Amino acid sequence: MTFRSLLSRMYTNLPGWRTKRKIVVIESDDWGSIRMPSREVYQKCLNAGYPVDRIAYERYDTLLSQDDLELLFNLLKTFKDKNGNNPVFTANCVVANPDFERIRKDDFKKYYYELITDTFKRYPEHTKNFSLWNEGITNRIFFPQYHAREHLNVSLFMDALQKGNEAVHFGFENEMPGNLTLGPEGLGNYFVEATKYSSLRDKEEKLKVYLEGLDIFEKLFKYKSRTIIPPNYIWSPDHNNAVLEKEVNIFQGIRKICEPVPGQKSIYHNVYLGKKNKFGQIYLVRNSIFEPSLFNSGIRDHVGRCLGDMSIAFSMNKPAIIASHRINYAGFVDEKNRDRSLVLLKQLLTEALRRWPDIEFMTSLQLSKLITEV
Repeated sequence: MTFRSLLSRMYTNLPGWRTKRKIVVIESDDWGSIRMPSREVYQKCLNAGYPVDRIAYERYDTLLSQDDLELLFNLLKTFKDKNGNNPVFTANCVVANPDFERIRKDDFKKYYYELITDTFKRYPEHTKNFSLWNEGITNRIFFPQYHAREHLNVSLFMDALQKGNEAVHFGFENEMPGNLTLGPEGLGNYFVEATKYSSLRDKEEKLKVYLEGLDIFEKLFKYKSRTIIPPNYIWSPDHNNAVLEKEVNIFQGIRKICEPVPGQKSIYHNVYLGKKNKFGQIYLVRNSIFEPSLFNSGIRDHVGRCLGDMSIAFSMNKPAIIASHRINYAGFVDEKNRDRSLVLLKQLLTEALRRWPDIEFMTSLQLSKLITEV
């Protein structure tokens, strides 16, 4: 750990709510979203010159299969905290994906989506996914919260399709939402920035889509999502009251929230753990990282890095809020990715419980309720 890195990690924990309890929250984004559809499509992308092997999310991220879910859930069940609770993933979910067939039939004139429950049915090893999710909820190891309607910037996506963008059409034909550009310097898939807008009209449309997704979430899971985390931490404070009316009063995320400003540079808003906005909504701030699949992160020892983050948090009387995206547990495209992460997750949980036997595993919602009780 460099001195600069240590200072940055300590700074994250300086302001805001404190507790002497050793609380551990695992926040995991992107559940339900299509990214790389299959290993066959991955190979097609490479053969066509798209550098999907150079960006972790294009190389590994995909819908978890039934085997992926069962392996992860079985691992979580083997650990318990001092209160007898298992580690629990606050799984931030999208509720829909593009309906490629209907969009194609309509000659790209209009966007259509399908619910994640229908997406699962179309995949060969995923038909039981939603029932497995519900088993995870019952067993208190998997707690869905709302991420977005889909992890896709719909207006940007449809505009690219209508203009004949080669890369996006290639992705579309292979049922990928968006794609990289061609060549060794291929840019990232910026179509995943679901809440980014380019005009005031687009801003209104993005909010409409986001609110619709919240309603779908409630219908799917039979409860409201009280916490949200907008994709890529992109969000306008102008939307806060609208989601509050849907009973959202907690924002998950990092220290900075990016607010798009059409035609200008984005504005970054600083938040801290327990900070309240003018509507009384509070912010949770991730202060620990466990992302073994992100091979360009510069982190070599993922277990050691996360334990170090947790140690700093606990020493400063803060809960450890761990960022650990879905990508780490996905094996449908590459089983080695999943298997490596599960081995490391087992090491992390084993060592964390050895060092801090008084750990308490919680969801983001449970932590937020504790913060607001004080």
